[in-house]
Amino acid sequence: MNENRREFLRRSAVSSTVGLAATSIGKASMAAAVSKVEDGLQPTVQLPRGRVPLSFIIDDSTCLVNMGKFCMPQFAATYPERKDYQKPWQKWPDEIPDAFVREFGEWCIEHGVKGKYSIVPYPACVGWLDRTLPGWSQAQLRQSLKLVRDLMLPNWDIHPEMITHTRVIDLKTGRPFADYSPAHMENSYPQQDVSVDYLASYLAYALQILKNCDLPCEGVTTPGGFGNRVKDKLPEAVKQSVSDVYGCDLPHYFKYVVGQDEDPTPQMEAFRSVDGQKPEFVVNVPAGTGDWFGGWDGVLEPSADKYCNADATEGAMVKWIERGQPAVMLCHWPGMYCNGRKTGFRAFQSVVQSIAKRFGSVTQWMKVSEIARYWAAKELTKLGLEGEKLVLIAPYACPDFTFKLPGSFTNAILKPSESEAGVRRKNLRVVRSLAALGRNSLFVDNSRGSDEAHSWICIDLDEGRSEIQFK
Repeated sequence: MNENRREFLRRSAVSSTVGLAATSIGKASMAAAVSKVEDGLQPTVQLPRGRVPLSFIIDDSTCLVNMGKFCMPQFAATYPERKDYQKPWQKWPDEIPDAFVREFGEWCIEHGVKGKYSIVPYPACVGWLDRTLPGWSQAQLRQSLKLVRDLMLPNWDIHPEMITHTRVIDLKTGRPFADYSPAHMENSYPQQDVSVDYLASYLAYALQILKNCDLPCEGVTTPGGFGNRVKDKLPEAVKQSVSDVYGCDLPHYFKYVVGQDEDPTPQMEAFRSVDGQKPEFVVNVPAGTGDWFGGWDGVLEPSADKYCNADATEGAMVKWIERGQPAVMLCHWPGMYCNGRKTGFRAFQSVVQSIAKRFGSVTQWMKVSEIARYWAAKELTKLGLEGEKLVLIAPYACPDFTFKLPGSFTNAILKPSESEAGVRRKNLRVVRSLAALGRNSLFVDNSRGSDEAHSWICIDLDEGRSEIQFK
């Protein structure tokens, strides 16, 4: 852990209990709660709305270009000995049509699915999305970008998956390097030490193209093994590039896939907090599954049960949900389309429906950026009781911020941050079950008896200081 971050958290923990013992409490329930806080049972941050986050990470997607087809011969030229690159790519379609993007996106809206959708800026060197895409008209390219903005953006983070996903681009010339060796393929680049500034410049080059296309980005996805030899520098480069190009205050990235015995929770990296100022960092959000739909080239037969079987009793997603940890599944866009067969898409639909049938009331689909933001707020927000109110000090705003505290409270008012000018106090509505917990609401869980009751509270958390007044 970064030393600055450790000190920040230490100060947070100390300051959250200041003044708790000195104030006289009018309500017996609040007095009991304060007593428990003093005994160490402080308010604790929970999962958003008390639900396990779900997300779907889609790699190798872009506008129109079938990346499976156009990547294959370039990988084969670099790795002629590998049989998995000796496939009949000439017979595959050039395009993954917008009609399929619409079919996929509309189905996901209907079922609430959210996640990350890559847009490779210069897909397999076919053409530049902010200029021209040979093989398609300018009108088709504009329509495809508009479809992403209109249909996908509300529920999906857009990431560049570096510049081409195949050949490394010489930033001085804007052309691919002549060398076809692994040293100049993005999936294995760089193979020597490079500076943080150079890495950030390469990422920024990709981000700027998407910005030219009016696509917002809060993070990046690394293609294959990009950055493997400079993992210590990659987080800082992500933070610099996303902040510089988009002005994003909380960048994130996707690179890693964790196994079932590893920790799937997001990690704060390149952490920096100086003199009590707002901390700066980047969030590393891993996936918790392999790609078991159609593969990166779209030719594999799906193995949907590896994610979740028909009755949602087995599979990687089931294990994460049952453990109460983020369940993030992975696929590649050609493996959804499967060269027109759409077998991966149908398998994906069955997985989503199985999860919803068994776990719909205890899970919540989120974008990757939303998961990153929640974990940042979860780790850094200070909570402390001061008299008859709970004070929250948050370096980052966060929707659906959820916590519980000892005691039974049925009348609470949220006073948002004073920086939110004109925002009125909000009465927190009482709901009858944890499944019904939503924004600006509370639920009293007294299933273990009134002496062990806990109150769950969910609010739209503002940056800065907020207060919840109990009556």
